[in-house]
Amino acid sequence: MILRQFLHTEPVIAASYLVGCGGKGLGAIVDPVDPPDRYIQAAADFGMAIRYVIDTHVHADHLSTGRALADAAGAAYVLHESAAAQFAFEAVGDGAELELGNVQLQVMHIPGHTPEHLGLLVTDRTRGPEPWLVFTGHTLMVGDMGRTELATDAENGARALFSSAQRLKRLPDYLPVLPGAFAGSVCGRALSGNPTSTIGFERRFNKTFAIGDEASFVAAMLRDIPPPPPTAARTRAANLGVDSGG
Repeated sequence: MILRQFLHTEPVIAASYLVGCGGKGLGAIVDPVDPPDRYIQAAADFGMAIRYVIDTHVHADHLSTGRALADAAGAAYVLHESAAAQFAFEAVGDGAELELGNVQLQVMHIPGHTPEHLGLLVTDRTRGPEPWLVFTGHTLMVGDMGRTELATDAENGARALFSSAQRLKRLPDYLPVLPGAFAGSVCGRALSGNPTSTIGFERRFNKTFAIGDEASFVAAMLRDIPPPPPTAARTRAANLGVDSGG
């Protein structure tokens, strides 16, 4: 399996990924931020064509380059089926499988940060049948979980996020967590500068993820919510292809 992490500080603090099968020459890009040429060249450096471009959710903190990259690479642009986008995309639901040669991406619907948020369990079948890592976007990050009021009511989002947390806790402790952001992102509060972790480490040391009672979890998520980015609603609308009226 080929895996490359891109850490961004401009125009937003975020992480994006190239993942795929070097043997079969097929790859996917997850949560792209940079211009398409960077990802196309990175894939070409590994002898891979980009089959899928996947946004884990409709972002409110930056304009996604996902659609432009998919067009440039001749790839499918993938969002969760509940995304209310005003353009054609490949809609996937919970449990859907995206094949990249010997690498498989299995979709997990893990809402809360946004209603349409998905994660990706990644398995390299040349190594074994068990998942090798999980892309968690802004649902689970290192040190905290994603804020819940940028796309929905904060309390309803927190209840959905609690359910997603319980699902992620059922994954093996050894499983690497590759999030969509790190310290400095506006989408979380107590984020670490370390851009990778494991389910087990977060279960033990991520204070929000560790909460096992729904009421306590919701209270923690509603406490000290930072101000939203001033352009959050407009940015999310643009990523949905919706005319926000300026």
